[in-house]
Amino acid sequence: MVILVTGAAGFIGFHTAQRLLNDGHEVVGIDNHNTYYDPTLKSARTTLLKQHKGYTDVVGDVADLATLQKLFADRKPERVIHLAAQAGVRYSVENPFAYVQSNLVGFANILECCRHAEVAHLVYASTSSVFGANAAMPFAESQGTAHPMSLYAATKKSNEMMAHSYSHLFGLPTTGLRFFTVYGPWGRPDMALFKFTKAILAGEPIDVFNRGEMTRDFTYVDDIVEGVVRVAAKPAAIAPDWIADAANPDPSASGIAPYRIFNIGGGAPVPLMEYIRTLEHCLGKTATLNLLPMQPGDVPATAADTSALRAWVGYAPNTPVSEGVARFVDWYRDYFAA
Repeated sequence: MVILVTGAAGFIGFHTAQRLLNDGHEVVGIDNHNTYYDPTLKSARTTLLKQHKGYTDVVGDVADLATLQKLFADRKPERVIHLAAQAGVRYSVENPFAYVQSNLVGFANILECCRHAEVAHLVYASTSSVFGANAAMPFAESQGTAHPMSLYAATKKSNEMMAHSYSHLFGLPTTGLRFFTVYGPWGRPDMALFKFTKAILAGEPIDVFNRGEMTRDFTYVDDIVEGVVRVAAKPAAIAPDWIADAANPDPSASGIAPYRIFNIGGGAPVPLMEYIRTLEHCLGKTATLNLLPMQPGDVPATAADTSALRAWVGYAPNTPVSEGVARFVDWYRDYFAA
């Protein structure tokens, strides 16, 4: 099967493409190798993917419709896993238009290409950030998500709504996956685990926001990929028991469109300070903490209800943080000879 993976040089995209290749699929990967973080890491990931004979690499931007149209015409993907996006809550405060271009224009282009190519299933990355101001935890897909706290979250919420419209109008099966704080080898340098590890090894203080009073549902990258692959193999369908005139119709499914939304989270939220202590143990070094207030757009806690995912594909993430952090540290020391 030919599967298109967008953002293939990125953290989750790389791991997903590698898994699909190992499973025997043909993978077409597209990535623009932007400079949001050091593109050297993206190039290293791509080099590994190119070692597979079933991999086709395309350097391009999903916001460039002509490039996407040619790719779809040439390669004719049967399924699309859309992971390309401008990520990061804090960066969306500084550079909002990067999110509009990548996450809104780029996603509209993906939808149009999937529609015209009659793709069997579009799976795309959403985020736990869409839950925004919700306080009832664990977060369930049946909850409303009308109060995002960052532009990043707002663009991902928009993706979910755009997908439903295309599923309804054109019968395109779409599934959105809300990722919860993904970490692991080959991770992004702008994320906490990477930044903490680099600083601790260099003997520098680490910035700890909200003075460490935060909890996250950390999710190991291999668990994310397992969920993505399983969901991709099972196209969304119209929900026969969905009730349109209910007081609060379930926003994660639809009675008029082949459309689904699922959480993919670790299922065992961990306090940030415990996460840091786990990292200290793995590194054999103690961190110096620079305690700071909450950053704009952040939320104090996340927790995923993954029961819907388990019911749909028989799987939910299960890698403990102690094991996942240790694997990251092993990779980091090897990659950077640290």
